[in-house]
This record gives sequence, C-alpha cells and structure tokens, in this order.
Amino acid sequence: MVTDNTSASSPVPPLTGMLDLARIHSLSLAELFQFAEGRSAAGQRAEAAEIYKVWSAFNEAHPFLHLVYFNYSVTLRQLGDVAGSIHALRACLKLDPRFGQAHINLGRAFEDSGLATQAIQQWRSFVEITAESTADRVMHRLMVLQHIGRVMENAGLLEEAETALWQAIELRPDKTEAGQHWSALRQRQCKWPILAPSDHVSLGHLLDAMSPLTLACYSDDPLFQLAKAYRYNKSFVGRPDTSGFARKTPKQKSGTGERLRVGYVSSDLRDHAVGFALREVLELHDKESVEIYAYYCGEPVANDATQTRMKNTVDCWRDIATLSDVEAASQIAGDDIDILVDVNGYTKHARTKIFAYRPAPVIVNFCGYPGSMGSPFHQYMITDARIVPPENEIYYSEKVLRIPCSQPVDRKRVIAEKPSRAEAGLPEGAFVFACFNGMQKITESTFTQWMQILIAAPGSVLWLLTGSDNVDQHLRQAAEKAGVAPERLIFAPKAPNAKHLARIALADLFLDTFPYGAHSTAADALTVGLPVLTFPGKSFAARFCHSIVAAAGVPELICRGPEHLIETATGFAKDPQSLKKVRESLQAKREINELRDIPALARRLEELFWQMQAQSERGETPVPDLLNLDIYYEIGAELVQDNTAFSGDRTYRQRYLEKLAAWNDYEPIPHDNRLWTQAAASKR
Repeated sequence: MVTDNTSASSPVPPLTGMLDLARIHSLSLAELFQFAEGRSAAGQRAEAAEIYKVWSAFNEAHPFLHLVYFNYSVTLRQLGDVAGSIHALRACLKLDPRFGQAHINLGRAFEDSGLATQAIQQWRSFVEITAESTADRVMHRLMVLQHIGRVMENAGLLEEAETALWQAIELRPDKTEAGQHWSALRQRQCKWPILAPSDHVSLGHLLDAMSPLTLACYSDDPLFQLAKAYRYNKSFVGRPDTSGFARKTPKQKSGTGERLRVGYVSSDLRDHAVGFALREVLELHDKESVEIYAYYCGEPVANDATQTRMKNTVDCWRDIATLSDVEAASQIAGDDIDILVDVNGYTKHARTKIFAYRPAPVIVNFCGYPGSMGSPFHQYMITDARIVPPENEIYYSEKVLRIPCSQPVDRKRVIAEKPSRAEAGLPEGAFVFACFNGMQKITESTFTQWMQILIAAPGSVLWLLTGSDNVDQHLRQAAEKAGVAPERLIFAPKAPNAKHLARIALADLFLDTFPYGAHSTAADALTVGLPVLTFPGKSFAARFCHSIVAAAGVPELICRGPEHLIETATGFAKDPQSLKKVRESLQAKREINELRDIPALARRLEELFWQMQAQSERGETPVPDLLNLDIYYEIGAELVQDNTAFSGDRTYRQRYLEKLAAWNDYEPIPHDNRLWTQAAASKR
C-alpha cells in the first residue's frame, strides 16, 4: 500500500470535514493518505474507504489518482469487499497499465474468487507488456511469473507451470524461489536431465535453488545435503529477532515422578504417510511417563480418521496453523514443553521458524524428514543404526540417537478385500514388478535399470502409480526408446488407502528407487506380503528402505548395488519359486519382526526422551555441529554436478578430501569433526 510517512501531531479531524475538503479539491494527496492510514490504523477501515472513494470521484484529473485507487482497493480487500477491490484495481490499471503491484493484486483477487484462469490471464497481460522493464517492473514481472507457475502447478498444469517458472529463472537466476519449484516440477514429470542450464542460467544457479528434499531425490551426497540444509535454513529461517523471547530452561523432572511433557509439531497429523506412521505410536505412549501435546500446523481437514484417533489419544491437541511463528512459539513455551519434536523438517507446510525461538529446552528432528536439519536449534535426531551407522554421524549436525527402526507402522490400518489382477488392470500370468514411490523419485538411472530388468525378463510388466496422463505417456515413450514395449508399463490410478494397500499385494516384487528410496511405501508393501528389493547408499533417504527391509526380517532382499539388484530381480522373475520362499518367510515373521513391534518402539522413544531430559538438566544438551559447512557446500556443489548415481563410501570421501586439501593449500581450513580432521589434514 502506498503511504505517506508524515506523522500527525494534531487530533484526527472528523470524516465529514475531510469529505467536504475532498469534494472541493482542497485535500492534498499527502493529507489524504495520512488521514486514511490513520483511520485504518485505528480500526476504522470503512472511513478510510469512504475518503478514498470520495476523493477519487472528485479528483479525476490528479496525476497520481492511480495510487489512490490502489490504496482504495487494498482497504476494500481488508474490509472483505473483493468485488469492490477488483473495480478499484481495474480503475488503477486503466490509468497506469504498467503498475505491477496492481496486476499482482488483481490476479490474486481473481484466484481467491475461484477464477484461476482469469488470474493467469491477468498476470500474463503484465508479462506481455513488460518485455523491456525498469528494475521495479522486473521485480513485479518476476512475482507475476512465480504466481502463474504456482497456480498452474496447483491446477496440475505441470508443463505450463514449468514454462512460466523458467521465464522467472532466466529473468533473475539469483532468486531461488522459482528455481526451487521448477526443479521439483521436473522431477515430478521425470524430465531428464532434471537440471538443464542455459546461456543465462548456470548449473550452479539451479543447484543453489534446489530445496533439500529435491536434492535428496537428485543425488546421494550426504555432505552436500547437510550443507544444503544449513544454507537453506539460513535463507528460509534467517536470524529472527528472538531478543524478546526468553530461552526456556529445563525443569527438574528426572527422579521426581512427574511426567515428561513432549510436544509433536507437524502439518501431517492427518491421513498422510506421516500420520499413518505416528498414530499408533501416540496411542502406545506410556501416559504415566510422558504427557503428549500435538501441535497441528496443516490445512484444516474434516472427517479425518487419523486426526480423530490422534485427538482421542493425546493429552492436548492444539491447532497452530493460523498463529504466527512467534505466537505459536509462545503457545508452546506457555505449555512448558520439555521435549519438542519437529515432525516436518523441510517439507510442505513446515513451520521451521517456530523452533528458532527455542520454545522448549530440547528440540528433536524425527520421523517427517529424511536428513539433517543443519540448523543451530535442532539438537538431536532420532533414527536407527542402519540408516545412520556410527561412521556416518559426520553427515548430520544433530546428535544421533537410535530406535530399532525409523519407520513406525500402524498395525490397525484397514486393508480392503484383495481384488483380482483383472480388476487391477494387470495381466493374469505375467511376473509383475512394481514401484509405488512418487514420480519424483524415479531418476534416469533407476528407470534405465528397470528397463534392463524388463528386457532380461520377457513377459514381465512394470506397475507404477500414475503421475498424470502426460507423465505416464512420457515414461512409455522412454521405455520404447530403451527397447521395451510401452504396454509393459502399467499405471495404477489413485485409490483410497485401504484399497491401495489391498491391490499392491497383487505384485510379485517391489523395485526400489535410488537415491531417494521407498519409505512408507516399502512398509506398506511388506505389510501386505510384497517383497521389496533395494540397495543402500550413503544418505538418509538412500538408506531408509534397506533399514525397513532388514527390520521386516528379510535381509536377503538387500542388494549390494544397482548391478546386483538387476541380477537379483531378473533371477526372481526367471525362478518365481525362489521368490515364493521369500514371501513365505516374510509372512511367517510378520507379527514378530522389528518393523511391527510398535510397543517396543514407543518404549524406546520414551527412554530417549528421558535421556535427553537428563542431559538437559545437567547442562549437557549437545550443540549442533555447523563448522565448515559453507566450504562443504562449495565443494559439494562442484562434485554433485557429475551426479554420480552410485559410488562406494571410500571413493566418495576421497573425492571430498582431495578438494578439501586443494582448498586448504590456498586458504587454511579449520579442522572439523567430519572429513577435515587433524589426522586427515596431517596426511596431506
């Protein structure tokens, strides 16, 4: 909103007198803005709107009338008069067709009125008239392109969204928001190579724009992922002013018999993979040991079975979605939470800034995000020993604590009646390979491996979850190009969860993706008796699936690498009897395996919470290790451009050490606890 910074030193005159002055051209623009802003600030927006309306009606020749219409539109919008706001914005643009903020606001008004097509048309009109722009107009053009991309993405128009976002990237490659969405969109469409630089946009720009979650689907580089998380946190969270927010000190609870108060913060406490994973854990928490608070920051849901179950079991449920970060942090602090669990990480609707205020003495990264937060305020991460063995702790800024398996399951999940293959659209006699991971996890190298398996196993098919008609067709064309008949790729439509769980049991063998493997989808498959074939990498996301498979009691399904996976999958297809033995073993261990021992997992979580509490009371809460992460980022950004699909740990670390040594020769690097240790540096 355009405002005047002059402060009033005299009492605000009555509206009637000001309206009279506006009618006779005796109210200056500065006086108008001062009066209107004063009335708005006093909660009298209707009076502000009235003075704008009268002034604009009687001052049609004023050279800055468009600014008045713009302010008038904002005030009307604040009053809930969307139609009036649209009229005012149109009047503004009639006077100044290049007023970028008016185009943006008018498009938003159309969007909020359910007219997404009209919103896009409005923003496109601004794009078309600003091909050659001033700095201000470049900024507005950028915002408009980003809005177009966002609305098209939400409408499922992925190609069109990608095009709009690429225009924004080329306009300002240094601005990361458009690039962040663009790379994620390309992953969802299986467009390879994912990162495609141009004369105006470097590969470095595109890597800088990637979100941590998108990077996890792109490369198995845990050091670069840690450094990316660290940089993303600095950009996304920054350094909020916490001076007025008192740091919480731990209460003495160990040995007192008083319950530990644990808070779970998440946007996914609903019918969602994370919600499915946590709901029985919450039900099994020992209420004599811990008191559970749930802080929901997601979108409102109705008749949601998971959320209903959670509300019925937690001690306190709070919806913080509409609270500001400071307000939410104050609520948590006021609840005297001892252990605060971040179940979002850097995922959709995450409220990471809340944790920056440190509203609890202990903050934990658990369950919702496959990696390190790289933040100065996440002190612990809970995972398991297969995902993060001791030698891999250098890839995480938090202190690592371990439970038996990082993938909780809900043993009460409803599974519908198993359909026939014909009902699921599958050929009756074929060997069915399957993968029900999201399209964003299917890399070019993974797809190539799948095609090699299909070629080596004639008569087999590959069953995938549908992306969209365009994405499905794109993958069929890629299969044909690889020498596989496109009809051998079969796409499962979206289905309710209970029906989806029932149908996936029809497949013969689940093939994992790399580097971001199956998480809840692997647990789902194993739950219904579908074997999952995988191999571990180095990063959290690349090691999760093998942990789940091991916890299910079938380690024979864990391969050494991609070539071994191709060989094993082909062998099972040629000898289905050998796979039958695996399925029988999986079924026999179903109720006694580690994966489904949720009571033991809940007890272990409580042990860890009390361990953290005791350390906190003793002043021994760990400090996140962020040393040299800017250097690891620069080196990782260089190394990841090769995007080696799979490599051994020794080779991987050696590449980093060589780069670190070269850097140190030019500019000495302080020793750290990762790769550039004093011992490693002395060998160089």
